[in-house]
Amino acid sequence: MPPASSVIETAHRSLGVKLAHSIARHDFAEVAELLHPEIEFRALTPRRAWEPTTREEVVDLLRAWFGDCDIQDVLRVDTDTIGGRLHVTYRYGGERPDGPFLIEQQAYYDETDGQISLIRLLCSGFQPR
Repeated sequence: MPPASSVIETAHRSLGVKLAHSIARHDFAEVAELLHPEIEFRALTPRRAWEPTTREEVVDLLRAWFGDCDIQDVLRVDTDTIGGRLHVTYRYGGERPDGPFLIEQQAYYDETDGQISLIRLLCSGFQPR
């Protein structure tokens, strides 16, 4: 049996994996369930910094980023920790109206009561495939 700390760490990391796959499926109801009601969210994309202030605004932002694309492949999902902070990297491939794309996001996050309570996210932007 793995040590209790290993089981807890695996449970925390699974939040990042669930987030990555929920976004890929466009399951924004599940994304909302993964986010703490008092989430603190900051993101940097190639053209802008983002700081929505509510869970609903975060979900709307993710829907705006990914709503017009067909994510066909989840190419990578990796998790890790750095000190007490959790980390997930996910890479997608798919189609947008302007052609095939690759995109990768890195998120550092905290967990509170089984939900993501803080995210610092960096996005590669949609890159031609």
